Amino acid sequence: MALYKIEEFAPDYRDSFDGKDIKGHGVYTEGDEKVGTVSDILVDEEGRLRYFVVDLGFWIFGKKVLLPVGRSQIDYQADRVYAVGLSRQQAEDLPEFNENMTVDYDYEERVRGVYRTPAAGATGTRATELPVERATPLEASAPLDNAYAASGTGAYSRDTYNYQQEPALYGLNEQNHQNLRLYEERLVANKRRVKTGEVAIGKHVETETQRISVPVEKERVVVERTTPTDAGRPVAPGEATFREGEVAHMEIYEETADVRKEAVVREEVNIRKEVDRETVQAEETIRREELDIDAEGRVIDDKTDRTRRDRSI
Repeated sequence: MALYKIEEFAPDYRDSFDGKDIKGHGVYTEGDEKVGTVSDILVDEEGRLRYFVVDLGFWIFGKKVLLPVGRSQIDYQADRVYAVGLSRQQAEDLPEFNENMTVDYDYEERVRGVYRTPAAGATGTRATELPVERATPLEASAPLDNAYAASGTGAYSRDTYNYQQEPALYGLNEQNHQNLRLYEERLVANKRRVKTGEVAIGKHVETETQRISVPVEKERVVVERTTPTDAGRPVAPGEATFREGEVAHMEIYEETADVRKEAVVREEVNIRKEVDRETVQAEETIRREELDIDAEGRVIDDKTDRTRRDRSI
């Protein structure tokens, strides 16, 4: 049964934890004593959670050990993992985990052998006090065969062993890993464009009769007869020539009106649209689920985020 680091098996494993990462969570005993931090997670060939790799830097400097998932409770709100029944003596007895080592059956049996030995004074009360969620949807598909009972190391065989034989070590207890989701409805406002009309703008030709005044000039001939001052004076012989048919010519001109039409730009029309904005009110009845807690007089430690609680009131 090969084991893999969770990030090597599924790089997007955080999606199974609602975007959260358990790596880095503090590991505590049931008495709220910090023993270390989760440095990695090991999964089997089918992606089921099997071990938390715990760095015991707070207890035993520089030592990493394996914590079976069945011996843990996860508090997502506090970013904590509680090691159920883990004692300092067990931590010291656990074989050290090395990042480069191969986890084989013999090594796992050494780990399981320590956890199969009950820790002195372990009460296991932390499970019913924590508002914890199920660890991951990957584990939801792992059936637990409760027909098996762990009676000692002699009850298991290298050739036939499977993790379902020890639900106390590898099963996520449904009582201690529950997830109750509360739903509510909310109003979602969308907008859509609808055609409410159409404006057609065109042009047509109108005719009218206009009058225009044009001043013109006309020439005319004026004949004036005058009496010279020396009228009656005799002329010298030969001065008077009587020639018949002598004619004087003078050209006469006049102006006429030359009227034509030409097109000119009279005005320009710009066409555009403007948007008028207004707010419309809409209302709808929505539903919200609230949590009913029947504790039968017992004190409940409600760790609900206060900002979320105030927002829901």
